[in-house]
Amino acid sequence: MTKHPKRPRDPAQLAKLIVDIATGEIEEKKEDGFTTRARAGGKKGGAARSVALTAEQRTEIARMAAQARWKKS
Repeated sequence: MTKHPKRPRDPAQLAKLIVDIATGEIEEKKEDGFTTRARAGGKKGGAARSVALTAEQRTEIARMAAQARWKKS
């Protein structure tokens, strides 16, 4: 998988990059097949997991998540 540079945080540099991409001076990197397949699998995973879990399991997971959130503050 090839790494592409991150988008600049500076608004002026970001605007220049967008203009360069729009005018064709710089080609925008496209996602490779692996990234596309991984994203599709990730979107399916949560729904499949929720179907596989019982109501008690979902409740326990939610309880642990709430405790973790409140523990931080």
